[in-house]
Amino acid sequence: MTDPKPAVSSDVMTLAGELGAERSKPGWSTFSLALNEEQKEIRDWAHTFAAEVIRPAASEWDEREETPWPVIQEAAKIGLYGLDMNVNLFVDPTGLLMPVVHEELFWGDAGIAMSLMGTGLASSAIFSNGTPEQWSQWLGRCYGTPDDVRVAAFCSSEPGAGSDVSAIRTRATYDARTDEWVINGQKAWATNGGIADIHVVVATVDPSLGTKGQAAFVVPRSEVRGLEQGTKLRKHGLRASHTADVFFDNVRIPASNVLGGKEKLDARLAKAREPRESGGRNASMATFEMTRHLVGAQAIGIARAAYEVALEYAKGREQFGRPIIDNQGIAFKLADMALEIDAARLLVWRAANMSSALMRGETPDYRHGEGSMAKLKAGEVAVRVTEEAIQILGGNGYTREYPVERMHRDAKIYTTFEGTSEIQRLVIARAISGMRIR
Repeated sequence: MTDPKPAVSSDVMTLAGELGAERSKPGWSTFSLALNEEQKEIRDWAHTFAAEVIRPAASEWDEREETPWPVIQEAAKIGLYGLDMNVNLFVDPTGLLMPVVHEELFWGDAGIAMSLMGTGLASSAIFSNGTPEQWSQWLGRCYGTPDDVRVAAFCSSEPGAGSDVSAIRTRATYDARTDEWVINGQKAWATNGGIADIHVVVATVDPSLGTKGQAAFVVPRSEVRGLEQGTKLRKHGLRASHTADVFFDNVRIPASNVLGGKEKLDARLAKAREPRESGGRNASMATFEMTRHLVGAQAIGIARAAYEVALEYAKGREQFGRPIIDNQGIAFKLADMALEIDAARLLVWRAANMSSALMRGETPDYRHGEGSMAKLKAGEVAVRVTEEAIQILGGNGYTREYPVERMHRDAKIYTTFEGTSEIQRLVIARAISGMRIR
């Protein structure tokens, strides 16, 4: 009788041993879904702050619809808000620390967490488009100090230019006589718009080039004239996060305030004017590429919070003499909620791991729209899970006595801002097809 187990060649075993030793070297990365001890410690620290400080204050600041400065100050004093913390989260070879902390804070409350993390969009724009000198000059000012906390604003969208960044009409004109940029226009839906000191503004320099003729500028409100806050928006959700229009009326800033520097901008514009040249990355898109998976992590935090409320409620609520989770109609809803949250998190973590290329000065290779996949899936999961949570709680879920109605209101924006679900599908479709789908 023939032995069913094939003999293993000693040469193969030797080869396997040699390859194993080679691939244990630093040049090879190890795939793991397990957080290391330091990552767990930081995650638990953020979770404790979310549970003990953010969550108890959530309802109050949602009702007040005001920036929760006391919470931001408390976060700054313990080191959870500020440039040092942002760098700490960014400098992680796995790329996971940033989304892990975002998820925990938004698990606490999305409105307050957005007030804490909204500055990150402006600082990401400075980091992705700016020079090392500009990092030193502006990044610290985005956050202020524990004794004098600040927030920053990223101003890209306009009344007629949301998903369509090519429609941006805010204009930056170079005045050679004074070596200044003069900015005129209106920005809409700006998180921290008007209350921030540092505003990062995307403006058109050469309208004939479309998005290739745009650049990002640092506008320090305390040093200029002509920057005014417009209408503060009263929103469906994220009420504790300040959102407003911002007007720029002949706002003058030094030429050096263009991110990347004027020489680099001039070279990029000249290249864009040449036939068949791409002219480089668009300032808005470069920022959104860095943050889409983080937006997905925020949505997961909201979804997870709603799921946990619904699960505990279903285990404790009795109807017809038994807990409602004992009914398949409820139990299957919860099973699907848990499944979808975990699936979305895996997409976010994949994109986050890919984003770690930024630490090496490289551009993440999102060749199939992985960042958009993460944001799209997580945003739609958050809406679906929070809606199901209301359904499980029944009439109680529709009242403000329970937090799921607020979570549902907060979740909805995640299918809209930083690229609607439709735009994310367009990005993915273009990436997988290589075609300019419209």
